[in-house]
Amino acid sequence: MLITHEGRSPTVHPTAYVAPTATLCGDVRVGAGCRVLFGAVLTAEGGPVELGESSIVMENAVLRGTGRDPLTLGRQVLVGPTSYLTGCRVEDEVFLATGSRVFNGARIGSRSEVRINGIVHLRTVLPADSTVPIGWVAVGDPVRILPPDDHKGIWAVQKPLDFPGYVFGLDRPADGESLMPGIADRFGRSLGRHRDDEQV
Repeated sequence: MLITHEGRSPTVHPTAYVAPTATLCGDVRVGAGCRVLFGAVLTAEGGPVELGESSIVMENAVLRGTGRDPLTLGRQVLVGPTSYLTGCRVEDEVFLATGSRVFNGARIGSRSEVRINGIVHLRTVLPADSTVPIGWVAVGDPVRILPPDDHKGIWAVQKPLDFPGYVFGLDRPADGESLMPGIADRFGRSLGRHRDDEQV
């Protein structure tokens, strides 16, 4: 399904294939020879989503461009089933396995691999030819690649990256307070812009 959002419609190269149950919304550009499979969602939330030549987005993956950070895939990138990418840059020949997560402002160098359920955190720079092992977390610049049970090590790098400030423009709350009212308000208003979308 192709959807116009804020006056921008998806473009799909004639040699690309988009499955009938995939959804492309807004300023989404699918390059030559690309494949976007069943249930995938590519949505431009204020910033474009662009797939380079011969890239593949597997079933039920979600790719989201943001106003601050467009989402771009280089050539011959494979995004595995149920993966989630938002506002990131992925260079050529990268393999993002099933369930991988790549967050706002992250950059993944050419020929890297993020294996099953691996995470590349906010504003993290993963150099070319890197590997994030199954379930591990890449965080920071310079990057540290840590096991998921090393919460203290991950948090020591992650906290100064300021997820709530960078993504939502909110200060981290004091102990006993919640970010959720602010996030629900801001994110809800932003997503409400889809009320005027139209199917192409």
